[in-house]
Amino acid sequence: MAEATQTMVDGRYRIVDRIGSGGMADVYRAEDQHLARDVALKVLHRRFAQDEQFVERFRREASSAASLQHPNVVSVYDRGEHDGTYYIAMECLPGRTLKELAAEEAPLSQERAIDIGIQILQAAGFAHGRGVVHRDFKPQNVIVDSGDEVKVTDFGIARAGASDITETGSILGTAQYLSPEQAQGGGVEASSDVYSIGVILYELLAGRLPFEGDSAVAVAVKHLSEEPPRLAELRPEVHPGLEAAVMRALAKDPRQRWGSAEELVSALQAARAQIAMGEAGQGTAVWAPLPVGAPGEPDDPADERRPSRFRRWRWWLLAALLVVAAVAAFLLLRGPPQVAVPDLVGEQRAEAESQLEEAGLEVEVDEEKDPAPLNEVIEQDPEAEAEIDEGAAVTLVVSSGPGQTEVPDVVGLAEGEAIKKLNKAGFKTDSDRQFSSEVAEGLVVSTLPPAGTERTRGSSIQVIVSDGARQVEVPGVIGESRDGAIGTLEAQGFVVDVSEVESDAPADEVIGQEPGGGVVVDEGATVTIDVSTGPPPEPEVEMVTVPGVVGLSESAASSQLSAAGLDAATSEQGTEDEGEDGVVLSQSPGGGAEVEAGTTVTIVVGRFEPPPEPPVEPPGGEPPPGGEPPGGEPPGGDGGPPRTPRR
Repeated sequence: MAEATQTMVDGRYRIVDRIGSGGMADVYRAEDQHLARDVALKVLHRRFAQDEQFVERFRREASSAASLQHPNVVSVYDRGEHDGTYYIAMECLPGRTLKELAAEEAPLSQERAIDIGIQILQAAGFAHGRGVVHRDFKPQNVIVDSGDEVKVTDFGIARAGASDITETGSILGTAQYLSPEQAQGGGVEASSDVYSIGVILYELLAGRLPFEGDSAVAVAVKHLSEEPPRLAELRPEVHPGLEAAVMRALAKDPRQRWGSAEELVSALQAARAQIAMGEAGQGTAVWAPLPVGAPGEPDDPADERRPSRFRRWRWWLLAALLVVAAVAAFLLLRGPPQVAVPDLVGEQRAEAESQLEEAGLEVEVDEEKDPAPLNEVIEQDPEAEAEIDEGAAVTLVVSSGPGQTEVPDVVGLAEGEAIKKLNKAGFKTDSDRQFSSEVAEGLVVSTLPPAGTERTRGSSIQVIVSDGARQVEVPGVIGESRDGAIGTLEAQGFVVDVSEVESDAPADEVIGQEPGGGVVVDEGATVTIDVSTGPPPEPEVEMVTVPGVVGLSESAASSQLSAAGLDAATSEQGTEDEGEDGVVLSQSPGGGAEVEAGTTVTIVVGRFEPPPEPPVEPPGGEPPPGGEPPGGEPPGGDGGPPRTPRR
């Protein structure tokens, strides 16, 4: 969908601005043209719109959240399709995220942390009561207004009832707030949300997370294998009762956590009351139920003043004991009562032991390696429905699991090849995708847990597959200053290469870029900008004095002009004076003139031309008319044929 403001979505919602972006969707602030109110419009990334799994997850978010009408849950108004993708319209919340609040103000006061935590838990408890498990509680999904009123948002990976998508563990929450069972790819229940909220409370009180690491995978492994530092070590003034409530929420085993969000709310309220009264607290003992009466004390002190009534009760008691003794003797003669053995195959060990104890039977347990889940009953002796003596032993054979094996290294492999390798090693797999500028699209970036970790065969390994580099649009920076352009490009993650070019543009102005503005490229790509160094400087002009060369020979004049840094151009002029032959008669510019070096000086060189000779007159005067030779008639005249001259 176009991200420009004023875009109309589905003929109803006009985009105002962009609020943020997540792994699945972008979030915009928009105006509902029908109801004249602001809404938050969550639009599924177009690349996921053709993926049925993502679309189903997106629709489930709308359905899950729309069913949760609670003061601490964001309201969902509408959902629909637009421009080839899907959207959800929801309440537009003022304020900031709890993550932003914690970053600026944590550690919070104990009372304030408790108040915020209770509101989050009330939202969680309300959702749990309707069969919805959030699965991704984190402070980024909690909005806090100026009065510390809390609303929980983003049910994008919530589980509402049975779902093929979630039952396989294919969706994980955020690593820093991940429950151990989520990190293992196991089943996720309401207790998983309690753990994540416990992490949030820990962060608000300590000003830091319980587990930190160089990567999400490293943090997830710590959730599985390490105990968090005690709050009292990080902040000694934390009330012991409050610390006990939070640390119990962070128990690795879900069965050792609070049984529900409501139980943790009660614990926090009790801690708040003790803090208000200034009590030091007594750790987990704060939450122990109070006994009805102390052993050895009479229920009513007035009974001590009634000896006659006590004597009468003593006789009644003796009679009752005689009756019990008679019944016991009858039962001993008859034999022990018979008990039907319950069907326990397929039950978890703890549940099976509980059922046998309730039936009055003893338990013996043998462990055996088996593909069945850890601690699941795979055999029992005697079999179900068999009648045995009360107090007799029932042997349970429970699975010790399929054994552990090392997670193979599949980083850099194609997704299909990686899944085959993990399956061959005995693991199930779930895939998720993330952008990566270092790993090519379709190849594995990492696994959760990482390669080399020992895990139970049959457990699920999360395979993180590269979605390629994120595509971003290059901003146009032509016309900006050098520093301004570099700042704009680097702020959006580009690498900037500067090339300096002479031009008529002002110095330091960007006159070109490659790729150009508006081109879509990989995130972190290099953008080359051409920066003007300004027009070239005007060359300095050298002035020289023209030497006078009139009267010199042509060669001497040319040599002097060349030595002065001037060029010579020659023209000729005829002269009848033989002394001017080859001599410079004139020059232009004249001698002594100041001109630029390299100027051409024209010199006029004389060329001697002798005058023409006068005609020669024949002897005896002028020739006769008609050109007749002197002395009479031409040879061969009328006097006869010509004569041959004598030799």
